[in-house]
Amino acid sequence: MTDDPVMPQATVDAAFLRIVPDGPAVPTMRALAVEMPVAVEVNGLGYAVMMATPTALEDFAYGFCLSERLIDDAADVLDVVAHPAPQGMVLRITLVPERVERVLERVRHRVSESSCGLCGIENLEQALRVLPMVAPGAPVTDAAVFRALGSLRALQPLNRMTGAVHAAACCTADGEIRAVREDIGRHNAFDKLLGAMARGGLEWDGGFALLSARCSYELVEKAALAKCPMLVTISAPTSLAVTRAAGAGVRLVALARADAVLAAV
Repeated sequence: MTDDPVMPQATVDAAFLRIVPDGPAVPTMRALAVEMPVAVEVNGLGYAVMMATPTALEDFAYGFCLSERLIDDAADVLDVVAHPAPQGMVLRITLVPERVERVLERVRHRVSESSCGLCGIENLEQALRVLPMVAPGAPVTDAAVFRALGSLRALQPLNRMTGAVHAAACCTADGEIRAVREDIGRHNAFDKLLGAMARGGLEWDGGFALLSARCSYELVEKAALAKCPMLVTISAPTSLAVTRAAGAGVRLVALARADAVLAAV
């Protein structure tokens, strides 16, 4: 990826007043997670504008294209260039010519926003496209899930500083965390992780994904498209997430906390 020398930071410091019930207000400084528009262009076409943290943008580009079904693997991406702009970032992605028709088809059906993956889609078939069946992995023990949960916080530097970003982790079958990516958007964090895995040739190998987020159906779809056999989320799932996971063969574990988890059946 070719970057401009002056790239935005992941955090900024801001001034606040700390107010307590029975004492004076005290000036304080706090690190804030940067949230900015990232305009995604694919082969010269304006494709989406995502609200994101401007880190690991090359990973994001690969993962986003995989999740959007624009590419089959990392080899379909020829180049990624990130440019700072007055109001955010422009992320220019170049795919091999064989994938341009997919881009054109999707552009006809969608306009993306960070809060809603359905904006601009004109029919239900496009909203709920058929998912591939995921081959079941080896059984992951409950102990492995709790081990990964116990390790995740220490691997979230941006969240430690700001308390405002999500994490997505690739975990082995015994609960070791192999890779983590962070972003203010849970979808973006997962895309960054999937992109990092694709670029690095990292497979699930019977492991699972751990996300510090509620489990919406879009995250289930990303997991299925990435052939992830098991998805663990720290907050609750939606009804559609449970349905889509069951239909794609993705084992779903939610409300994952240190004292208990809920496994969908």
